[in-house]
Amino acid sequence: MTLSDDLNFAEQAGEFDAQTPAYPVVFGIAFTPKIIGILLGVIGLAGGGYIFLNLLMPAWESYQQQQAKASELQGQIEQKKLNIKQIDKVKEELAQAKQQKVQVLGLFASEKTLDTLLLDVNRLVESGNAQTPINGVRAKLKKFVPVSQKPEPIIDGSLGKQVDGKLERSSISAEITGTYEQTQSIVRNIERLQPLLIVKDYQSTLAPLEVRSPLDKTPVKMGPTEINTSFQLQALMPLSPEEIAAAAKTAAKK
Repeated sequence: MTLSDDLNFAEQAGEFDAQTPAYPVVFGIAFTPKIIGILLGVIGLAGGGYIFLNLLMPAWESYQQQQAKASELQGQIEQKKLNIKQIDKVKEELAQAKQQKVQVLGLFASEKTLDTLLLDVNRLVESGNAQTPINGVRAKLKKFVPVSQKPEPIIDGSLGKQVDGKLERSSISAEITGTYEQTQSIVRNIERLQPLLIVKDYQSTLAPLEVRSPLDKTPVKMGPTEINTSFQLQALMPLSPEEIAAAAKTAAKK
């Protein structure tokens, strides 16, 4: 090869380098550093979106579900704590109600208190004579007779419709004699007795005056005026559940 040939080859090589592009070209687009940077950015965003959708989103949803479940369980725990407090409160109220029931039932009469009622009333009458002079008027229990052999359910509305068929009463006809002060004290003390007693049909009349002697029949007042007092005692007693049902049937028939 001659020197001229070498020079021609060098010129042709320069022309070839001028025609060859400096950056890769795909579909007529030259991948310059700027283009490549943009493509890498887009690929990074797409990859981040893929990771977010396929990894982070399920994990976030699972977290949200677990959070909701934890909140629900915490709510159940709080509710159970509240229920326990309410149960304790209900138990306390039930105990108080039972105690009050016992106290209320203690106000009513019973077969036991009825058996001793005659002795109790006679004791009240005699206690009024403790301060009475020997020649003074002494109070006496002249009559104490049950009106009926068995207690009768209250279904006539005499004590109010609320107690109809829930209580029974035992009626006793009583009569005492003494001064006005003695009689007033005796009746008040009877009302203070533990069993719940109702005094009805109260009537008082002057006792017959004493006479001077068998020969002188003229009545004359000797000492304080004596009065005869008659009344009816009604002892109230609660009915048992079975007796309440029977009383309801009786009231329905009437």
